[in-house]
Amino acid sequence: RRCPRSITCLIRRELDSSLTVVPAEVTGVPVCAILWDSFRLVLPDDVEGILGSVRATTCALDPCPSWLVKLAKYGLLDWFVVIINASLVQGSVPSCFKQAVVKLLLKKTSLDPSVCNNYRPISNLPFLGKVLERVVATQLQEFLDDTDFLDCSQSGFRPGHSTESALVALVDDLRRELDRGSVTLLVLLDISAAFDTIDHGILLGRLAGMGLGGTVLLWLQSFLEGRSQMVKLGDTCSDPWPLTCGVPQGSILSPMLFNIYMKPLGEVIRSFGGCCHLYADDTQIHYSFPSNSKEAPRMLNQCLATVADWMRRNKLRINPDKTEALLVSRSSDRGIGWQPVLDGVALPLKSQVRSLGVLLDSALTLEAQVSVVAGRAFAQLKLVRQLPREV
Repeated sequence: RRCPRSITCLIRRELDSSLTVVPAEVTGVPVCAILWDSFRLVLPDDVEGILGSVRATTCALDPCPSWLVKLAKYGLLDWFVVIINASLVQGSVPSCFKQAVVKLLLKKTSLDPSVCNNYRPISNLPFLGKVLERVVATQLQEFLDDTDFLDCSQSGFRPGHSTESALVALVDDLRRELDRGSVTLLVLLDISAAFDTIDHGILLGRLAGMGLGGTVLLWLQSFLEGRSQMVKLGDTCSDPWPLTCGVPQGSILSPMLFNIYMKPLGEVIRSFGGCCHLYADDTQIHYSFPSNSKEAPRMLNQCLATVADWMRRNKLRINPDKTEALLVSRSSDRGIGWQPVLDGVALPLKSQVRSLGVLLDSALTLEAQVSVVAGRAFAQLKLVRQLPREV
C-alpha cells in the first residue's frame, strides 16, 4: 500500500512526463484569439460538493469501491485537491484515469441479446477520473454559456434543455408551417456509433477555434489522447486496446465535446433554408415549401447531399437505410410525387415516425402516440388489478 503522499508524488511525476504541446497541424483550423487559457483551481469545499454530486459508479479499475471513497471523503479531501489542481495547472490527465472497462448494454430490452449490433458499449471509468472530469465540465459549461457558443437548436446535455424542449420546439415549428399552408418534409438522420468515430484532430481544431488555449487546450488534448479500453465478461477481461478516435460513452465530458464537434452541422442545414433540431446525435431536419413548388426537391436533395458530405469529412457515418422521412401536410397536399435522396438512397415517405421516443404522424394528430401511452397505462392497471386484495 502507498500512503496518499506517495501516490500524490507518483501522479505528479506522471503529469510532468506527459506534458506536451499542441502542434499547429493538429488543430486544422485557424486559431482565434484565446479567450480561456487556464483553469480555476479548486478548494476543498469545491471537491466536497463534487464528491457529493457524482454518482457512486462501479469500475473494476478502482482500488476500492466508490461508495467507500464518498463515505471517507473528509479524510481524503486534501489529497484530492492536490491531484486535481496538479492536473489543471500542468494541463495533463494521468494515464490511469484514461483506462476504461467496457460494459455492453442492450439498447432495448425487447431486442435479441444474441445480436451484437443490439448492444451499446458503455465505458466504466475510474471514480477519481470522473471527479476530475466534473471539475473541468463545470468550468467548460460556464465558458459555453458566457460565449453562447453551442448551436441554438442543440438540446442534448445542456442545462435547461431536454428531449421535451427539443420535441416542443420541433412540433411547434411543424404546426406553424402547417397553419401557413406549407408542406414540410421532416428527415430524421441516423448516425452510426457517433461518439466512437469522432476525429481527435478535428475536435481539437474546433476547441482552438472557439477560443481555448494554454493549459486548457493541453488538458483536453491529454484527455483525448492515450486512452485505452478493455472488455470484461464475467471473470474474464480482454487485453487493453488503444483508442485513436472517439470519446468514451459513460464519460462526463464526452457529451459536451460531442456538442462542440457537431456545432457546424446546424449552420450547414440553415444555409439551404432548412431548419434542424438536435439532441446529441439525433439530428432532425425539416424543410418547408409550398405544395406546388418545383424548386423544393432540388434544394432539399442538395441540402441532404451537403449534409452527407459534411458527415464524411468529419468522420461520421450516416446510415440512409435507418433514416426516416415524414411529409407533414394537410390531407389534400399529401402526394408530392418525389422522394428525398440521401447519399444515393431514396428515402420512402412514412405515415408515422418516432422522434425522440414520440410517434409523429403526417397530420400531427398524435393519435398513434396517445394510443401507445394508453396501451401501456392499461397494461400497468391490469397488473395492479391482479394484486391480492386486503381481507
